[in-house]
Amino acid sequence: MVSLMPTDAAALPILDDLRPRTVTDQVYDALYQRVINLTLPPGARLSEAEVAAQMGVSRQPVRDAFFRLSQLGFIQIRPQRATIVTQISAGAIRQAHFIRLALETACMREAARILTSQDHDALADLIDRQEVAIRADDRSSFHELDDQFHHDICAASGLEFVWTLVKDNKGHMDRARYLSLSYNAHNAWEEHKMILAALRERDEEKAVAAIDLHLSRIHGTLDRLRVEQPEMLGL
Repeated sequence: MVSLMPTDAAALPILDDLRPRTVTDQVYDALYQRVINLTLPPGARLSEAEVAAQMGVSRQPVRDAFFRLSQLGFIQIRPQRATIVTQISAGAIRQAHFIRLALETACMREAARILTSQDHDALADLIDRQEVAIRADDRSSFHELDDQFHHDICAASGLEFVWTLVKDNKGHMDRARYLSLSYNAHNAWEEHKMILAALRERDEEKAVAAIDLHLSRIHGTLDRLRVEQPEMLGL
């Protein structure tokens, strides 16, 4: 059982109710991030009362946030029993990969045509910062910079909505990626360099091949997790 005491890494922030976003949104975001980055791993137990007390809110927004997370398959609400974080869904990962590959492939074609030298240089800076994160073994920063790299390609292509769709569908994929960063971060960094090289060359086919290689690595990650950490994975 994972503790939610304030001294734990999973400790949750006290909320500022004056923020424009709803309290439910803020509770949801805080819990979602901890599920994605495995601070709350599969099997962790959650209590409405404990979360509400930690975050300084009533139980209703916590209950609503729990429901939203359950709808996405991240937690299982069990009446009269503890709510638990679910295993990482292999099926959801396969679906996310299909959606993400289709969307980002189309985006790469557009990016190869219209990105400017300034856009390329900005992406190169992100790649340099990713290398720093790898050397520091800062997996959280690397994950954020990885997302930023993909987001910025979409945005610079005039297709930021693509990243919104990708983000809405990739949560289970992210959980597996976090587990694999100890051995996959360097591969991802090298693949980002390949993507950027193809974009600089304005070679659509090479860019598409690079994003396919990059995103399809998740299948190998799943295979490795089934052997090394089977308790983390569900169907």
